[in-house]
Amino acid sequence: QVQLVESGGGLVQAGGSLRLSCAASGRTFSRYTMGWFRQAPGKEREFVAAISWSGGTTYYADSVKGRFTISRDNAKNTLYLQMNSLKPEDTAVYRCAVKDPTRPLVPQDRRGYDYWGQGTQVTVSS
Repeated sequence: QVQLVESGGGLVQAGGSLRLSCAASGRTFSRYTMGWFRQAPGKEREFVAAISWSGGTTYYADSVKGRFTISRDNAKNTLYLQMNSLKPEDTAVYRCAVKDPTRPLVPQDRRGYDYWGQGTQVTVSS
């Protein structure tokens, strides 16, 4: 059974940092694009970042570019999101996901993702 488990969320002051992890089990995702999405209360789920299977190509939402860094360790089947210079508007539940390679959608489109984690809460206080 495929499982994605996020960790590393928490409460942090504005300007602080957090590192999220997403551990995958039940299947190897080393050949799949993976991504992070977030959803704040009352808002739609939005794209944050994505990374190609090799790690050679990354994608970022404009709102996090220059502050967040996505990476992966295929040997550990784990995805990461380093978040620096956090802002109150970054407060949300963050979920990792695995892109379905058969869906011809850009990495920023959540409809292209097949497996999802349950999420980890990130709260940034001002």
